Amino acid sequence: MSSEQENLDESKQPLLQHLVELRGRLVKSLILIAALFVVSYIFADTIYNFLVQPYADAVEGEEGRRLIFTALHETFFTYLKVALFTSLFISLPFILIQIWIFVAPGLYKNEKTVVYPYLLATPILFLIGGSLVYYFIMPLAIKFFLSFESIGGNGALPIQLEAKVNEYLSLVMRLIFAFGLCFQLPVVLTLLARVGLVGREGLRKNRKFVIIGVFTMAAILTPPDPISQIGLGIPVLILYEISIYAVGFIEKKRIKE
Repeated sequence: MSSEQENLDESKQPLLQHLVELRGRLVKSLILIAALFVVSYIFADTIYNFLVQPYADAVEGEEGRRLIFTALHETFFTYLKVALFTSLFISLPFILIQIWIFVAPGLYKNEKTVVYPYLLATPILFLIGGSLVYYFIMPLAIKFFLSFESIGGNGALPIQLEAKVNEYLSLVMRLIFAFGLCFQLPVVLTLLARVGLVGREGLRKNRKFVIIGVFTMAAILTPPDPISQIGLGIPVLILYEISIYAVGFIEKKRIKE
């Protein structure tokens, strides 16, 4: 009984060590989010102006354009939301990196140098996804929706957009997060390839299902307009094709080793 108890205690120790390490990484992430939230709230007005700039550029030169709020507390909570979004946006790559570092020893047999490309690729891909939304998708989507306005006349009332601050910012922030996370696809697939859960041939055979899934996901995450859906779907599919070649490279290297 004593030897069995000792073996049970020894098997519990690695698990407890992993849980302690996971807790430490979660605490670090929460501390970073809290610190960034305070700093972001101080500069919330500047960040708000930055996020609203695509709309301002789209309606530049038009009289009477504005963003409205319909509740007394809406603007205050909007600034809180902007601060929270900024803190999460900046810290999310760090959180993902903490996850890669946590799982790396088990996946790569303590070859921690293998995780370095993921630490570099994670923030870069996330930033590329967010930049694509801000500089390309949102300006096109705003102009697309503004095209449905009408002047009226002959007894008909004009149709003009009166965008709400909260709704506009929620849309922008949701799209930035959606694109940033979707652009992590190569990182996720190559990690799964190192574990042996996915292979190059499997990714090729399932390409048609992935295409359907990507555009279904794009329809859910983006506004109901073709520009946003295509703007998310096509880059993700390109990243999927790149991932196939990356997975093939990993398989060849693993066979060689």
